[in-house]
Amino acid sequence: MSSSTVRQKTKKALARQSKERRSPQGFLRGVAQKAMGTVIGCTMLGSAIAAGGLVGLAISFRNLPDVRTLKTYVPTETSYIYDINGKVLLSLHGEANRTNIELSEVSPELKMAVLAIEDSHFYQHNGINPTSIGRAILSNLEAGGITEGASTITMQLVKNLFLAQDRTYNRKLAETVLALRIEQIFPKDEILEMYLNNIYWGHNNYGVETAAESYFNKSAADLTLPEAAVMAGMIQAPEDYSPFRDYQATKQRQKIVLNRLEDLGWITPEEATAAAQEPLLVGQPTAWKASASPYITQAVVEELTQRFGEELVRKGGMRVQTTVDLNMQRRAEETVQKAFQQARSRGLRADQIAVAAVDPRTHFVKVLVGGRDYEESQFNRAIQSQRQPGSAFKPFVYYSAFASGNYTPFSTIDDSPVSYPDGNGTYSPQNYGGSFSGTVSLYDALVTSKNVPAVKLGKAVGLEKVIELCRLLGIESPLQPVISLPLGAVGISPLEMASAYATFASNGWQSETTLILRVTDSQGNVLLDNTPQPRLVLDPWATASLTTVLQGVVNGGTGQAANLGDRPAAGKTGTTSSERDVWFVGYVPQLAAAVWIGNDDYRPMGTGTTGGGDAAPIWRAFMQEALKGEEPQYFPAASKYPRPKP
Repeated sequence: MSSSTVRQKTKKALARQSKERRSPQGFLRGVAQKAMGTVIGCTMLGSAIAAGGLVGLAISFRNLPDVRTLKTYVPTETSYIYDINGKVLLSLHGEANRTNIELSEVSPELKMAVLAIEDSHFYQHNGINPTSIGRAILSNLEAGGITEGASTITMQLVKNLFLAQDRTYNRKLAETVLALRIEQIFPKDEILEMYLNNIYWGHNNYGVETAAESYFNKSAADLTLPEAAVMAGMIQAPEDYSPFRDYQATKQRQKIVLNRLEDLGWITPEEATAAAQEPLLVGQPTAWKASASPYITQAVVEELTQRFGEELVRKGGMRVQTTVDLNMQRRAEETVQKAFQQARSRGLRADQIAVAAVDPRTHFVKVLVGGRDYEESQFNRAIQSQRQPGSAFKPFVYYSAFASGNYTPFSTIDDSPVSYPDGNGTYSPQNYGGSFSGTVSLYDALVTSKNVPAVKLGKAVGLEKVIELCRLLGIESPLQPVISLPLGAVGISPLEMASAYATFASNGWQSETTLILRVTDSQGNVLLDNTPQPRLVLDPWATASLTTVLQGVVNGGTGQAANLGDRPAAGKTGTTSSERDVWFVGYVPQLAAAVWIGNDDYRPMGTGTTGGGDAAPIWRAFMQEALKGEEPQYFPAASKYPRPKP
């Protein structure tokens, strides 16, 4: 049977709805008139009296919930987090895993199958089916209790939304009254839409869309007749008829639905036979699936919860588009795992590696690797850990010097012993290796990562100016104007470092660094929009001059292990005292990244551990993977811009 044939027959079947006209009389009076105008009205009343339910009926009319609240009712709905390309990273929900859709987004085959097995007279009755309920009452009186329900779709909706699930006459009376009330104020299609979005379909799937995606890896709009018959058949006992549990029981129940469709004349015997014989391509449960990238989604959920509250995040049907590229994220995770094994094999005593990457053009966070193994440790070192960057902090001092107008890369400084008052004593900075070079250019001092010139330069330009620059670049970690600040004796996160260097990479242009691009509700209403709004925050000449020097670091200085061949790159190594932290932070015009290596308990990693020897190779390996397919781009020359005046 072709899809078009099914749709034509479904349209005819569903078109048999009555054109209900709403009474202009009072709300309760209209309910009573409808109830008493049918055989069931009398039957229900007699049954209620026999069961002592007359009081329950009176109470029902007075104290039942106001069904008009459904006009603004929004069921809990699953929230989804996506990467920048629309790949699902995580679904967030409470007990109910649900995606709400409109009735027009449900396949005609499924609507037809549900009506056939649950309520074939749905479009003809006023909320109750006199014939079915009359038959059920006789059966229940004979049994001495509620054994048969004969509920319409409207009554099922009432029960699911407003009433307890106990089998009593009073509940049944309340269900009947509320069903009549709903039918007075809601069109049939709206009732059916609410019903399909609220049904429990097993395995924590609520609503037709989530169930279709779980059982058949497709939208409810695309369900075929065989699949629709399975879905409709599951409503009665979703776990018992689940194809995840018992495929044969599923097929048997499917046959019952198909036979019902045939009996109603909604499909032909040939169509029923063909549908029953077609094998089912079953999917897999979607509820409680693990995150595709837990370090990313953990950070996103924490930020959203702070902004919107946990209830809305987990039950509000949010659609969250992150800035992360999942493919790049996975390459970074693989790089970190491989690097860790290699580091261990050569004797490096480090427990963790973290990576953060930011796109300089947008300041979108592209990668967050918070550690080598999320299952082992959920602490996200890329954003939560504040570690000393060592010499990777020096570019902030050198930019401040260039921006002052008093220095160029070829200005000289004296690399000789010096001491500064420090509390009750003195502070005497030392170069790595303990030697001094006398008069050196700023270019050479930074390329070879000399400590003494950096401290002297910081003192000359003003440490408050350096801190001011750090704040401008988005570094929020505590900073104090101590004399050792130029050597990175402060705690900063890898993401803060990557974001700051990203502004160098864009030659001074900056947007707010963000992990979340946009948040909407399930209807498409925008709740948060972080579209980049770039602004020039750094002096172009000073930034280009700094980049020239940092290219020297990669090409012939301490960061040669980060060299990307024919692709221009700039960056800086960082190694702290006692080898507790090693870094490489660098950039190309399209991407800035920070790599940190260390131990959570601050244990030294061993003599000889350096940013250039250990972190830079990891940075290079990651960047080579992340930039595959990207054409090399070049940094602007400082000569293009006017030098700032002192």
